[in-house]
Amino acid sequence: MGRPIVVGVDGSESSLRAVDWAVDEAALHALPLHVVYASLWERYERAVFPTSPGRTEQILTDVLVVAAAERAGRRCPGMTITTEVVPAGPVPVLRHAARKASALVLGSRGRGSTAELLLGSVSLAVAGRAEGPVIVVRGVPDGPVEARLHGRRVVVGVPDEPDGSAAMRFAFREADRRDLPLEAVRAWHRHAHEPTDHVPVPGEPAEVHRRRAVEAWETALRAPAEEFPDVEVRQRIVEGRARTALLDASADAALLVIGARHPDGRFDLHIGRVTHAVLHHAACPVGVVP
Repeated sequence: MGRPIVVGVDGSESSLRAVDWAVDEAALHALPLHVVYASLWERYERAVFPTSPGRTEQILTDVLVVAAAERAGRRCPGMTITTEVVPAGPVPVLRHAARKASALVLGSRGRGSTAELLLGSVSLAVAGRAEGPVIVVRGVPDGPVEARLHGRRVVVGVPDEPDGSAAMRFAFREADRRDLPLEAVRAWHRHAHEPTDHVPVPGEPAEVHRRRAVEAWETALRAPAEEFPDVEVRQRIVEGRARTALLDASADAALLVIGARHPDGRFDLHIGRVTHAVLHHAACPVGVVP
């Protein structure tokens, strides 16, 4: 077996959906599942936002992980499932877990009325710091496995500087396993000082930008396309902002994959505006690959 799919749980409805998605992902790749709970998660969230009274860390520790593992076992009988409770805060625990995982799966929300804000305090921090792929499960409807894993396509963002071979390979592998086409999205736009009030002709700045976008697309996909020759690749090159193009492409997608370039090789709290936007607003699960 390869490295497991790891899922972080916190007791929220969102994390239960993440467990379901992680089980399906592990089954898809014939991998074991590892369920992780940071036992100081409750204390961490309480320090940021008040949580409902009456919950204790001991109750969460005793019940939460066992319930998540049982849920996973019912969903896929026979799957190898392990659990881990770590007495530390969620961000360092999940960062460490990502190093040993094929992918780390997280829910997009926490608990309580301020749940959406908790994406910034946990999932965004982990996605900005992790040294391995992080999948934030959002936009996942109820229904059979096919409705969650087998959308119409897998989408990957092609960056300005196409050095994101890890993200591209991850996206190709996911598309190959699902037997889905891969839609590779490259957005381009003119600089503010360039004219936009007439139709461009060859040789003008707009055509130059579009041609460079095509070249970047072809360069980024050349190697992974050779590695996964059975994956149907669809080109989507559009004029506009990258975050808009990716959010549009996320509709009816099984997964949206983007690369994360950490400044100077450091895995810190920095996360780009495009990544931030799709993690908050994509209509499907988002894979962030450093």
